[in-house]
Amino acid sequence: MRERTDPFPYEDIVNLPHHRSQTHPHMSMEERAAQFSSFAALTGHKEAVQEKARRTSERMELDEDQKVRLDEMLQVLVKEHGQEAAFTVFRPDERKSGGAYVTVNGVVKSVDAYAKVIKLESGECLNIADVMDISIRGGN
Repeated sequence: MRERTDPFPYEDIVNLPHHRSQTHPHMSMEERAAQFSSFAALTGHKEAVQEKARRTSERMELDEDQKVRLDEMLQVLVKEHGQEAAFTVFRPDERKSGGAYVTVNGVVKSVDAYAKVIKLESGECLNIADVMDISIRGGN
């Protein structure tokens, strides 16, 4: 490779006008900048961080008094069909340990003690083991 000894390299082209393409339209500064902007090198990383930060609740254990009260409410629902009630239910999280407590409102169609589910007229079935509280609102 030959070494340049010229004290002013590229002097012959330094002062030439900037080339403008005749076939392609001029690109704006924003478009040019977008070519060099960062990209998501780790696909799904942002979602993984958000999932890790999402909080869940641990399932509470009912004490004996709460279990007795819950059993009494279930007995009322067994005897008197058509009761409207609000249920506090623990829903396990599908992606991580823990879950969330939600309130489910509905009219009780039946209580299946064998299958351990409460069937609502809406078609929803609540697992009795997940029910933390019952508030009966009225009858038919």
